[in-house]
Amino acid sequence: MKVVFLGPPGVGKGTQASRFSKNHQIPHIATGDLLRTAITNKTEVGLKASSFIEAGHLVPDNVIIQLMNERLDSPDAEEGYVLDGFPRTIAQGKALDKLLEEKGSGLDRVIYFSLDELTLKERIVGRRSCPSCHSVYHTTFKKPDLEGVCSCGAALVQRKDDSAETVTKRLAVYRDETAPLIDYYKNQGVLLTEIKADGSLDDVAELLEGVIQDNS
Repeated sequence: MKVVFLGPPGVGKGTQASRFSKNHQIPHIATGDLLRTAITNKTEVGLKASSFIEAGHLVPDNVIIQLMNERLDSPDAEEGYVLDGFPRTIAQGKALDKLLEEKGSGLDRVIYFSLDELTLKERIVGRRSCPSCHSVYHTTFKKPDLEGVCSCGAALVQRKDDSAETVTKRLAVYRDETAPLIDYYKNQGVLLTEIKADGSLDDVAELLEGVIQDNS
């Protein structure tokens, strides 16, 4: 099963992708994780990406596609995968289509997680992250046992891109660049399903599994 998870920042698609990956025994492929791993391991594509990041530029699509191409060629992705954070733009969507066509493959489903912007902002601004083990908490929905401290003992922080001002900008970028992918996939004939992500993590996961089973 080859699936793309779409949705605005803060909607919870990363968490759902992680659960879905474990339940269906397919890899959860997140662009950010791929970039960090490639840069840490100083691979050829990682060095390319690092040069752009250090110069303060976005990593260009051709580098992201090269990274994705290498990952999808991995043995564990043969039976399927869930893509989280990619594609982000129509251009990346077209590049992914071309890449999969060259591999004699294609997407089985696209899941679009939706949520109103007021709730999204509340979710994102309240997030706190652990710089050590990368666990994520929330000031309202998922409080740590000890306020401001991760279970591993490290002090929790608010990421710069989770500030109120940055969130507003991120949502604007999403509307302009990523939201058009919804219509793009509809027009491509790919089976796209919208899931309202206003429930608990368990509720949304249950809705997701229902959608997959109904259309399997």
